[in-house]
Order: sequence, then structure tokens, then C-alpha cells
Amino acid sequence: MSQYQKSLLSILSGTQDSNIPFADLQLVLDRMGFQCRIKGDHFIYTMDGVEEIVNLQPRGGKAKPYQVKQIRQIVLNHQLGGAIHE
Repeated sequence: MSQYQKSLLSILSGTQDSNIPFADLQLVLDRMGFQCRIKGDHFIYTMDGVEEIVNLQPRGGKAKPYQVKQIRQIVLNHQLGGAIHE
């Protein structure tokens, strides 16, 4: 299983929201096709076909739990991520 798949499973499980590395969250968004722009310490992700704008800030190398929940809702609502067992 690739790092992308492990990270996506962790995000979708909802059991580790406060323990997701920020780099893993970025990896998942990048692999799904989100475009990133950086303004200060804000990483702003957008994607064609997804009206929500994702604004992430790292906290000590980890993603903030509410941001992980936001990503999970976007993935589920828009059926992103493809097959996890590719």
C-alpha cells in the first residue's frame, strides 16, 4: 500500500484527526488534483469542480483536526480519491 493510500485511509477513518502529518494531508490533496498557492503560512487549495476552498496551516508538523475533518467531508461529498486499493 502506498503512502498516499495509507494517508487517505487515515483521513477517511476519522479516528486519527489530531495525528495526521501535515505533509500527508498535502500529499493526498496534490494526488487528487488540487492546486496549491501559498500565502504566508497558509496553503490554499482549490480544484475545478469543487466549490469549497481549503485553507490549511500546519501546527507543529501536524494538520489541525478541524482541517482534516473538512478534507474528509470534501472527499466524501465529491467522491474524490478513486479506488483506494489500486
